[in-house]
Amino acid sequence: MKESWSAFDTFEHHFRPLVVIELAKDAKEETKEWLTQRIVDKKKNGGAQLLVKPLVKEDGGKIDGNQNVYLVGASHIRLLLGAETVGLVKECNDNSMRTFTYSSRNTFKDFAEDNHDFLTMAERQYIIKHELENLRAKDERMIPGYPQAKLYPGKSIMRRLMTSGILLQIFPLHDTEELKKLRDTWYGQVKISYQPLDQIRCYFGETIALYFGFLEYFTFALVPMAFIGIPYYVFAWEDYDKYVMFASFNLLWSTVILEVWKRCCAIMTYRWGTLLMKRQFEEPRPGFHGVLGINPVTGREEPVYSSIKRQIRIYLVSLPFVCLCLYFSLYVMMIYFELETWALDFHEENESYFSKLMLFLPSIIYAIVIEMMNRIYRYAAEFLTSWENHRLESSHQNHLILKVLVFNFLNCFASLFYIAFVLFDMKLLRQSLATLLITSQILNQFVEALLPYWLQKRHNKKAKKRVYSIKVDTDLSLFEQVNLEKEMGTYLGTFDDYLELFLQFGYVSLFSCVYPLAAVFAVLNNITEMYSDALKICRVFKRPFSQPTANIGVWQLAFETMSIISVVTNCALIGLSPQVNALFPDSKTDLILIVVLAEGFTHCKGRY
Repeated sequence: MKESWSAFDTFEHHFRPLVVIELAKDAKEETKEWLTQRIVDKKKNGGAQLLVKPLVKEDGGKIDGNQNVYLVGASHIRLLLGAETVGLVKECNDNSMRTFTYSSRNTFKDFAEDNHDFLTMAERQYIIKHELENLRAKDERMIPGYPQAKLYPGKSIMRRLMTSGILLQIFPLHDTEELKKLRDTWYGQVKISYQPLDQIRCYFGETIALYFGFLEYFTFALVPMAFIGIPYYVFAWEDYDKYVMFASFNLLWSTVILEVWKRCCAIMTYRWGTLLMKRQFEEPRPGFHGVLGINPVTGREEPVYSSIKRQIRIYLVSLPFVCLCLYFSLYVMMIYFELETWALDFHEENESYFSKLMLFLPSIIYAIVIEMMNRIYRYAAEFLTSWENHRLESSHQNHLILKVLVFNFLNCFASLFYIAFVLFDMKLLRQSLATLLITSQILNQFVEALLPYWLQKRHNKKAKKRVYSIKVDTDLSLFEQVNLEKEMGTYLGTFDDYLELFLQFGYVSLFSCVYPLAAVFAVLNNITEMYSDALKICRVFKRPFSQPTANIGVWQLAFETMSIISVVTNCALIGLSPQVNALFPDSKTDLILIVVLAEGFTHCKGRY
């Protein structure tokens, strides 16, 4: 039987801060008092039953002119009760995995009343985030001090504070000692070894750990392609048509590695407990708006928005806009081919070293333009998806990913398909693929890791000077840490990282048979990506909240779709090769049927 919350004393005078809440500088005193009271109130009174204190000097004075930064934590008992609420799955003494319950806590492995490390740091912060997000209005009709910030019974208080601009941010604090240990074993020194995925999971949670797990797995999966590609490139460099064997291996490789990954992913998430974890009821997104009504499922009062209006926005505005962007992308592609023609004519007229270099200029310019268009379109896609007003975050993300993937796929690969199946120019295909792949990798490393790290380092120097200029009587390390971290940029998730891997998978699986070194450059890029992404998440951005997950989500479907396109493309390239055509000089119908059967057989074998 589940025990009543009122039976437990969850108050502690001294607690370890886990989460930081920052309010606006002009936040009213009555709002602060009301919010902190709701956070510490008992569950039976509608509170979160957590612990909170402002970041102030020992003498009670203000820091930096305001008292709008609060530290939130919880007692050990409260965290254990919260673990039951969110449905964490832990390992039992009999090595089975079960949902944690406080009443049967002694049956779980490594549990002890004085063992405060039974829950990982990521799990503790996730519990506090869950409790804060589920802090709901009772009888209040507005945020105290802000009549325009309306409330209704069941409305998430934190979401209303956030959308009203009263709450600036909530973020989990770094554990400086644990972070240093993680850095030393993760990226502190350059070495060839597996990543400490279990440690990453304990510190950052399953979503981040799965991304680095997939990055590591994908890099190892590329190694056979790279080993085969190097001698293939060296001994058949000038013969662009001898790619049949490599294409045959390519179409099998692109199918098999994703099936193996699903098994590896299931093994990891079972060990972490998220494979068996029940899915939480999904709340409306913070940006969702509509007319106040009754949710037919929960019976709670919340905003309701017509699905017909949403469909009209999607099909009459978003879809035409995406099609217009795709047309513009194709138009830019045709300009690129005109530049290629000009560069080729220039080389034929001059026949110099400079004219030879000029042959690569159109591809380099086009690769830079592609990256710029991808980033500009991303902002437009985010705006449109928000405007569509999806109720759930999962629906919002799925529509955003679909928009971005469709455009990125056409923008990055349309020119390669045109060269391969319209121009039939394998020499130009090799040159374009090499230039696009290498240029995009260099740009991504600079924009996503090196530039943010340099900017953050400059900002930290200024922030430290400002911190040390204030004579503080309290714990300087905590004060400095909070003030430095709250000024850091927010980590926006693994979307861009998965997108980069998705495009890289496309470059390698679709056309690497004509440029076998594609896998080699992908491996080198991914090795540096592991270190740069680790540096970015540990040093550049605020610590993200953990988010339990059982797989890589919709990205698995995206990679599988790319795999299907890869199989069809490689079969078509095999069918176009002179070696295969020589086997069927009289009957093209037989050749087409064999290619189609090979494609179907490859997929069936990959699945089963």
